[in-house]
Amino acid sequence: MASDSELKYMSGFGNEFATEDPRCPGALPEGQNNPQKCAYGLYAEQLSGTAFTAPREENQRSWLYRIRPSVLHEPFVKTGRGNLTHDWDRVEPNPNQLRWHPFDIPQEKTDFVQGLSTVCGAGDPKCRSGMAIYIYVCNTSMEDKCFYSSDGDFLIVPQQGGLFITTEFGRMKVDPNEICVIQRGIRFNVAVTGDTRGYMLEVFNDHFVLPNLGPIGANGLANPRDFLTPAAWYEDRDVEEYAVISKYHGHLFSAKQKHSPFDVVAWHGNYAPYKYDLSKFMVINAVAYDHADPSIFTVLTPPYYHQCVHLQTNHPTTTVSTLGQYSEHTFRPPYYHRNCMSEFMGLIYGAYEAKEEGFRPGGASLHSLMTPHGPDGECFEKASSAELKAEKIATGTMAFMFESSFSMAVTEWGNKNKVDPNYSQCWQTLQKHFNSNWKPNGDGKQQKTFTF
Repeated sequence: MASDSELKYMSGFGNEFATEDPRCPGALPEGQNNPQKCAYGLYAEQLSGTAFTAPREENQRSWLYRIRPSVLHEPFVKTGRGNLTHDWDRVEPNPNQLRWHPFDIPQEKTDFVQGLSTVCGAGDPKCRSGMAIYIYVCNTSMEDKCFYSSDGDFLIVPQQGGLFITTEFGRMKVDPNEICVIQRGIRFNVAVTGDTRGYMLEVFNDHFVLPNLGPIGANGLANPRDFLTPAAWYEDRDVEEYAVISKYHGHLFSAKQKHSPFDVVAWHGNYAPYKYDLSKFMVINAVAYDHADPSIFTVLTPPYYHQCVHLQTNHPTTTVSTLGQYSEHTFRPPYYHRNCMSEFMGLIYGAYEAKEEGFRPGGASLHSLMTPHGPDGECFEKASSAELKAEKIATGTMAFMFESSFSMAVTEWGNKNKVDPNYSQCWQTLQKHFNSNWKPNGDGKQQKTFTF
């Protein structure tokens, strides 16, 4: 694995990048995409992420100049799918709140692909509509093997251990508290240095974009300049057998070839992987009263909101701790709610305020459509009687949410692994505080006639 100083990135979200490995200056053709003969004897190959006729502002594609074209491999052969599935009807529906303890990292040698398990999802990749959420656990590098999905775009959230990812477009290191996106069709290899765990979201229907800012203005939330795309890097390496693994219709297929697929010497375009440091998210939050909706913490979202999956830094204090303001007359933690979205949460590190005891790093929770949820009993009692003052809260904590309008089904694997059977007990201590003799204290906003 290369050192951090050897990795080169380009800044910006959705840019038209142009890059070539400095070992081969002039590898990018000038004035055209597909010359009769490419410099250095390279092959020109286009990778399309949208229909050719998509509007210009939506069109995504890149041109790659590589030592061998990607078609140079033996036929794909179906392999075992492990714990991957898009068959959402194999188990009975379950509307209950679900929570998972931290997922186990195996003792035996397991690479990134072998350690993938589908937790929940909805829709059908054949119809290019829907999503799936995975847990990955691994402890060894992929070696002479690469992976790509024909079904959708991957959004990877490391929780324990960094990922050294080699793609056709270049190399990047993705550590906990960072995320990366690897789009449909892009081949990549994952190397690790020990026990590694994290979360992965796949969207079948579209590519991620930055949310519109509306009245926020021109700046805020995730700023485009903070997204990093790897610069071109290639390896010209012949091997006895290199496995190219494709996820197609939720099944795994493998094809053999005798060279590294990471032989792209130069490329240009706007369809390329990228990474982002969550600590750079600019939080926008209420400073007067009430708890703002979690949509203001959206990092990325597909463009069609009615079929979307948001990546959210779900709590105003999970990205950068807030200091100096408090919400007057307001119950500050997340309010109790039922909504028309599915909410899958994970904890990267720290303690999530609304459920400090059972929701642990490396675990997860799922609150389905219209199923009520909110702070546990202890959090409610504490926040209801806390002195309202400016304070620094939730330091050293990073949680995230995949929020979707899809009604997600939990897989057989998800129902059998690390499920917390006592999750619902966290709300059973909530007490009745109703007092028919309640009187306002003068301003009509705070009453102090009962204590907790």
